[in-house]
Amino acid sequence: MVRTLAPLFVLALAACKPPASDEYTERTRIAPRAEAPSEPIRSPDTEGAVWAATDNPDRLLYGKPGERPYFALECTDQGGLPLVAYTRFAKADAHAKAILALIGNGHVSRLKIDAVERGDVWRWEGAVEAEDPALDVLTGTRQVEATVPGAGSLILNPSALPGELVERCRLQDDAQPEKTSAEPAPSEPEGPA
Repeated sequence: MVRTLAPLFVLALAACKPPASDEYTERTRIAPRAEAPSEPIRSPDTEGAVWAATDNPDRLLYGKPGERPYFALECTDQGGLPLVAYTRFAKADAHAKAILALIGNGHVSRLKIDAVERGDVWRWEGAVEAEDPALDVLTGTRQVEATVPGAGSLILNPSALPGELVERCRLQDDAQPEKTSAEPAPSEPEGPA
């Protein structure tokens, strides 16, 4: 008799809580988010876009001549460490963080990119050490696709300029003097002891 009642008891307990189903969301209320992400922007048409040097020899802009740029690369320095900084000129949500995916030249790279406030606008910016192998995606002469979630996919037309900038920046790291220890070298005794 106990064996007959045990399965009935288990079935009775299971009946207390309904199983998961597609109707579950209809039975519960989901609180709306205080701030939802902005609508994604369309991928820009980059036909005719080119890489161009600026007054700063360590900075390149990418875009159509005479129009607002789409992308920028710059060799910068942070405490003696050369960095390659990158900017995607597209509207970003305040304080957002994302990954910049770069595909091309036989490489796939993912770089951190954050929303940074410039004046009254938020845009996407990031930087990595010049020696980072993830930058190899920019060192070839083929097309590269750069994607930031919500900011569209940007086709970077072929050019040798981004690779040259990355290589120059890497050479700056090689030109840095070797770091010396804070301890002075032991001195030789002066004269006979």
